[in-house]
Amino acid sequence: MTYQVLARKWRPKKFADLVGQEHVVKALVNALDKGRLHHAYLLTGTRGVGKTTIARILAKSLNCPHVQHGEPCCACDSCRQIDAGRYVDVLEIDAASNTGIDNIREVLENAQYAPTMGRYKVYIIDEVHMLSKSAFNAMLKTLEEPPEHVKFILATTDPQKVPVTVLSRCLQFVLRNLNGQQVHDHLAHVLHTEDIPFEEAALQLLGRAAMGSMRDALSLLDQAIAMGSGQVTEADVRHMIGAVDKSYLYDLLDALAAQQGQALLDNAEEMASRAVGFDSALNELAVLLQRLTLLQVVPSALAQDDPEYEALNRLSRKFSAEQLQLYYQCALRGKADLPLAPDEYAGFLMTLLRMLAFARWRQRISLSKHKSKARPCVM
Repeated sequence: MTYQVLARKWRPKKFADLVGQEHVVKALVNALDKGRLHHAYLLTGTRGVGKTTIARILAKSLNCPHVQHGEPCCACDSCRQIDAGRYVDVLEIDAASNTGIDNIREVLENAQYAPTMGRYKVYIIDEVHMLSKSAFNAMLKTLEEPPEHVKFILATTDPQKVPVTVLSRCLQFVLRNLNGQQVHDHLAHVLHTEDIPFEEAALQLLGRAAMGSMRDALSLLDQAIAMGSGQVTEADVRHMIGAVDKSYLYDLLDALAAQQGQALLDNAEEMASRAVGFDSALNELAVLLQRLTLLQVVPSALAQDDPEYEALNRLSRKFSAEQLQLYYQCALRGKADLPLAPDEYAGFLMTLLRMLAFARWRQRISLSKHKSKARPCVM
């Protein structure tokens, strides 16, 4: 049997299967349940957050004869044919490939005819912002007053390029990027179901690398499984996405705490010799500093069975809350300045030296205050 990639195998078939986007799901389910249906919907958001998936589920709910509380049954002929892309009353159009007015005119001419099998004719237009100006103009009248049996579902990653005349005729939903925890939890569920062993730290890395896109996360997971020969390990994922080995970051913070400039330089040179990406290193350093701050302020937020707990607990005792805040800002500023540096190594090293300079300046201020308190008062 042909292997089906995880991003397709685990594509949600009903609203209850969607991860995140609760604000969109609640509105659509309630509208379907109460029969308060709009004639045109616009779904916006970055790649891989569920725009086309929600459009297909909505198309199923509109035509499923056994819909319950807005959810399609996913078992009838209509649902199965829509999932397979063979339902004659649901037409998906890729606007990136069909940008001209002729393509849209054909759609609009067919829209006047009653549906063949279902209750509604549903037109899903993906990447709608790619349509030409003349194609948008041809759609306006139909979008404003479509036949009763027609529903339009438009999807785009760039709503700024959609004319305001089209936006005003649609009910718009903005899909949010998923956070790292949502991605982590879903990947863990997928791996448990697929009976594939994994390491928690590996899923945390994948959750951050996906940048809010569940489709990207599942694609990366497929790659990680292949790289690990049927298992997902932290070492493989770090190597795959170019993430930095945590031991380097721990050594850097230890050197900062001890104010050892030579140790900082040695660690930076070691990272350069291993071809570590310094943009990624600063990003990982910022994440580590954020976790240390969280451990200081809300100790219960980090579980004691976390693989990094001991190391984080040790490092958190070496810095004050003010130092962690300052180093975090240095890491962010260093990351932003990296493209302006003579080269990445120089930019990374200057960020570390800036942190060290602040640490030494703070120590001098502290010693100065201590001496002034210890000096006897002369009357």
